[in-house]
Amino acid sequence: MPNDEDEKERLDIMHEMFLTMMDRKLFLAPLGDLTGPVLDLGTGSGIWAIEFADKFPLAQITGNDLSPIQPRYVPPNLQFVVDDYEDEWAYGSRKFNFIHGRYLAFSVNNFPKLIEQCYNNLSPGGWIEFQDWDGNLYSQDGSIEGTSMKQYFDAIIPAMHKTGKDPSPGPKYEGWLRAGGFRDVQVRKFVIPAGPWPKDKCLKTLGAWNLLQSETGYEATAMALLTRQEGWSKEEVGVLVAKAKEDSKNRNIHGLLDFYVVYGRKPN
Repeated sequence: MPNDEDEKERLDIMHEMFLTMMDRKLFLAPLGDLTGPVLDLGTGSGIWAIEFADKFPLAQITGNDLSPIQPRYVPPNLQFVVDDYEDEWAYGSRKFNFIHGRYLAFSVNNFPKLIEQCYNNLSPGGWIEFQDWDGNLYSQDGSIEGTSMKQYFDAIIPAMHKTGKDPSPGPKYEGWLRAGGFRDVQVRKFVIPAGPWPKDKCLKTLGAWNLLQSETGYEATAMALLTRQEGWSKEEVGVLVAKAKEDSKNRNIHGLLDFYVVYGRKPN
């Protein structure tokens, strides 16, 4: 994925989309009056961590990411660290009371190992929550068949698998968390339209946010992936991206994507 101002803006647009989807909630786990250490995996632009730090002033939040793209001026109870969360964690004896990861699709080599790391670094009774995509586009009326939008997703999903990354971790988190020893695992599935075609006001708003982020997101996801893994030329990727974006604006094409929020508790 790119690492530039357009991508930072896209991540912030998606943050607003997820807040709209979740009734302005940053998380669904029952955290109560949370205090103590909190870890945000793959914090990106840092926007989730900043809002969480404002909400929980007695918590100490660490936002972790490979890219140092976060702002300098943040709440006093928040710090950002540049590190690979798939390496061995270097937090010593400190245990976290809450670990959060959002939109880790396309970026993790071994989810069960990552979840094991989380379990080992959570306090007893601590919560973990993942929010993520199922990257498989579908429609309930067959309207995506034969479209460039469908061709786009049919191209990037197998290409992503070739890199060893999982483009669809959302529906798998429940099994991974249960296998990893977590209790009280809860799952909530949301539907996000691939454009503002629905009549329902909330779904239409979600689709509009999704359309806005796709203005740069389609190319951000596909360019390096298809040129490196599938041998496409930049021009070929550009043509597919342009056509897929046009399909997103077509109210007769009713594409849908599922998004999962899954949380669980480490036993006391």
